[in-house]
Amino acid sequence: MKIAITSQNRKTITGHAGKCRKFWIFDLEDNQIVNKELLELPIEQAFHNSSPQQPHPLDNINILISGGMGQGLIRRLEDKGIQALITSETDLQQAIQKLLQGSLQHEADKPHEHHH
Repeated sequence: MKIAITSQNRKTITGHAGKCRKFWIFDLEDNQIVNKELLELPIEQAFHNSSPQQPHPLDNINILISGGMGQGLIRRLEDKGIQALITSETDLQQAIQKLLQGSLQHEADKPHEHHH
């Protein structure tokens, strides 16, 4: 299983997944983290700037965890078979552990800040 987590600051889970360009990618096998790497996207590959019809570097993930994302991105991910999770958890490792334990709270109604 591959899990991507938005982390614009490279330290914590950050919001606005559509504009985020830094993602921690966790590879899990048997509920254990076997690899963790940082994926840094060029600005044109941020979800907000890229086409949903074109291939994307995050197309191979199973779950995207973020502090916030809009309904458009949630639908885009669902169309590609990717589960979107919005959380108030900011610690990367805690989020993974809670996800594996089934206790990571999905906050679908969390307000989405959208500044253009």
